[in-house]
Amino acid sequence: MNLGGSIRINKFGVLIIAALLVFLVYYISTGKSRSSNYALNKNPNEVNLRKLLIGSIQAAQRGGFEVVEVSKSPDFNVHSKGKTKEGANDPVTDADFRSHCVMASGLHRIFPKLKIISEEDGTKKPCPDAKLFDLDPTVIHENSNVPDEIVGIEDVTVWIDPLDATQEYTENLFQYVTTMVCVAIKGVPTIGVIHNPFTKKTVWAWTNKAVSEPLSYIKRDEDVKHPVIVVSRSHSGDVKNLAKEVFGENLHIIPAGGAGYKVLQVLHNNATAYLHSTAIKKWDICAGNAILAAIGGKMTTQKNQDISYSDKDSFLNENGLLATAVESIHEMYIKKLIDHQQALRR
Repeated sequence: MNLGGSIRINKFGVLIIAALLVFLVYYISTGKSRSSNYALNKNPNEVNLRKLLIGSIQAAQRGGFEVVEVSKSPDFNVHSKGKTKEGANDPVTDADFRSHCVMASGLHRIFPKLKIISEEDGTKKPCPDAKLFDLDPTVIHENSNVPDEIVGIEDVTVWIDPLDATQEYTENLFQYVTTMVCVAIKGVPTIGVIHNPFTKKTVWAWTNKAVSEPLSYIKRDEDVKHPVIVVSRSHSGDVKNLAKEVFGENLHIIPAGGAGYKVLQVLHNNATAYLHSTAIKKWDICAGNAILAAIGGKMTTQKNQDISYSDKDSFLNENGLLATAVESIHEMYIKKLIDHQQALRR
């Protein structure tokens, strides 16, 4: 019995193992590099709009998570910002602040020089414990062919609404609540994200590039015999009377909360138009404007003016709005509105 026998080493096997180890080390190191490239923007003076789309989707979803978490607490810590021009209360809650911190801080970490305008900027409330995030490209569905496009940081303005429909949120009408992000390039709404945190459904679009999967399957009807107009339930002004005067009695009016929710009703063919007759903040409407433009729709003031979302313009849109998912319907409806305005001046 020979217990001291020699062990033969298969040189070919050793080569295979060595090659596998080299490949494994390379894969791990390049994987980390790819992850790092997604996590941070390389040149702070440039923005890759594909990455900004991914970050915008994540920001809306992460902000929405905070909104849901606060809704589980017995006290939303509701305060009032004052009264709107129509005399309605303008509330703000802990959910607004927590969502704002996650959305704005998360995007600023990835894109440090990005101009971000948020509804809650005016509070100057610090965000010491904001939950940050890295870019996750899987938030874009696999069938989307989304290109890389580089633009100068000075041309980009991001508008954030951390909690749209705060009034309805305080009333537990969560179906109206959304979180929204909009990317404007030289004042033109280009990327829009609307997220409903309670249904966990996200709609997004990048004009002339890509749209979220559900939007690509919706068919639009240009032959509308009976107008269905969605209007604000809490900031309505005289919009219901205006709709009847412009479109006649043969119409259906849907009162609803939240500008984001109202745009979604138009996008999903539940309404032929969204009509608003009073002043409205641009963070409420920018995302919807971008998404409607991407699917062939249109949003303008009631005077048929395009709305600019440059950081150098007023944050307030004074002239109401009309939004439709089909441009030909917009042209027909805006003509009725302008004819009505001219008739009142006579």
